[in-house]
Amino acid sequence: MTTVTGPSGEARPRILIENSEYWLRNNGDLAMLTITIERIRSRWPDARIGVLTDSPALLAAYFPAAEAITVTGTATWNDRGLSAMVAGRLGPRSVGPPAIARLRTSAIVPQHAHALRHKLHVLRSLASGSISPELEADEQDASSNRPAPPPVVAAVRSSSLVLALGGGYLTDADPAQTRRVLGLLECAIRHGVPTALLGQGLGPLDHPPLRARAADVLPRTGYIGLREGRRGPELAAALGVPPDRRAVTGDDAIELAYSVRAALTGRAIGVCLRDTDYFPTGDEPARIVGEVVKRTAGEHSAPLAAIPIAEYRAQDRRTTLQLIRGYSEVIAPPARFAHPRAVASRVSGCRIVVTGAYHLAVFALSQGIPAVVLTSSTYYDDKFHGLAGMFGDGVTVVPLNGDGLRTRLADAVEAAWTQAPALRAPLLAAARVQIDLSRKGFRCAAALAAGHQESGVPDGPEGATPLLASGPR
Repeated sequence: MTTVTGPSGEARPRILIENSEYWLRNNGDLAMLTITIERIRSRWPDARIGVLTDSPALLAAYFPAAEAITVTGTATWNDRGLSAMVAGRLGPRSVGPPAIARLRTSAIVPQHAHALRHKLHVLRSLASGSISPELEADEQDASSNRPAPPPVVAAVRSSSLVLALGGGYLTDADPAQTRRVLGLLECAIRHGVPTALLGQGLGPLDHPPLRARAADVLPRTGYIGLREGRRGPELAAALGVPPDRRAVTGDDAIELAYSVRAALTGRAIGVCLRDTDYFPTGDEPARIVGEVVKRTAGEHSAPLAAIPIAEYRAQDRRTTLQLIRGYSEVIAPPARFAHPRAVASRVSGCRIVVTGAYHLAVFALSQGIPAVVLTSSTYYDDKFHGLAGMFGDGVTVVPLNGDGLRTRLADAVEAAWTQAPALRAPLLAAARVQIDLSRKGFRCAAALAAGHQESGVPDGPEGATPLLASGPR
């Protein structure tokens, strides 16, 4: 196991984390990262924890114990400098706005330059008759096999373990990130560094080049924890991942949300609506959702709580506030750059949530709060039906397309409101089961770094069940 020497001469493992969202603007991803860093610290108090990110200052503000590994940097695993220590003291609400402003500014010119180069290449190819637009797309797919950038390779080679945190990024809906993560894992495998994926939402993955790439890399990883049992296990098996290297573990963010649960049922309706390329909502469905939640809240004298999850370019915040505009009692959203525990705590004041954001549903269900979830794509069908498979009757899936949306949604919201008290206990029980499974998954990953199975070591504030001798199941 690759280690460095600590101040008292002890071995210090290096854990490299693929966080999936390099700008650190998604509260669900931040929740999973929070739990993973806490588990690493519990198992290896002196470990060096590297996180791939585009924003070193914001990472230091959220997680003073972590070290930023940037894909565009020239050095890795540096000792923390003065700027990181200052950011850690100031916190994300002070550091966040200027950090994101710098990222936006630095991204403008490269994005425009890349788009211009691509257009010029296509125009030259078409003019010469040497390539068709379809072949151009195939050539882009072929680039999925390009190696990881040199700074990432350097970080990987000196790591004890590479962890890819949970998310829905191994999918056709996010080909660039799928390629990036598979490239990172392959780099680690090539250099003999153990790899593990935790809390993964796998698929849909039908695009031939991406699927072939996944089938090449994933069977060679050390361990894969899947966040749901509806689609993930079947796809992992089809990709060739051996049964003894995969298990259904639930979402790692469940532990964070469960830890801030309230003793009593709240009275608000939590709301989050997303409208993106991978979650197309449309004006008319959005209007209907707004009308239904406002009418139902009014009938029960309940406030509406805006709770955005994806804060990248304020995508959830902007859409959600527009949705509930004009209602008499609105609970303002958590402040930008709030800690994910603060966001999850805001959910604890809800009786139900209505959401198009996956992790708002996770935050709610983990606290015994039923969720009415909205879907408009196969990608989100799988996410939410998978979540329903883990939490049972506490999840009601409502497609935004099709006839009768107003009636279907109104009935689902009213039923969730009525059934909320009775659903609280079974939802909390389901959360506890998944927390235990998630901790077992982390122990499997940790054992890879140690080179042997370790059991009976507490991973969280309440300890954990020892890993069975037969390994993950």
